Amino acid sequence: MTAQWDDDVQDIPRLVRAIYECISGPAGAPRDWARFRFLHRPEALSLRTVVLPDGSTRADVFTQDRYIADVEPFFAANDFHEIDIGHRIERFGQVAHVWSLYEARPSPDSPVLLKRGANSIQLCHDQGRWWVVSTIWDNEREGLEFDLW
Repeated sequence: MTAQWDDDVQDIPRLVRAIYECISGPAGAPRDWARFRFLHRPEALSLRTVVLPDGSTRADVFTQDRYIADVEPFFAANDFHEIDIGHRIERFGQVAHVWSLYEARPSPDSPVLLKRGANSIQLCHDQGRWWVVSTIWDNEREGLEFDLW
């Protein structure tokens, strides 16, 4: 393991915090993509729900590299901090699932709310550490409010 990030992958709540830390920052600030990759299995996928103009949805699926390429232009131009506002962990043996509710703001203490949503994060414990296997998320919108617990 990379000693620099070992603590991130020993504890599920710390792993969740680390994910948010990797993608948060002021406009133009480089994100820690090496740390982000370290948290994920190499074959890990992400899925974002996209709402189309007619109200229907589609799923965009990303490898790690495709996700990074997709979000870098947005992060270059926008202050963006995603903050875990509550999560629930379900674990069975070496498998875990995390429901993480989040808010996005221009800065962690900003009163401006950019969006809220939920991440569904699947994890496995292998080789003495936790790995992100997949992440699926959707943003709160009219007709889709938090109703997880």
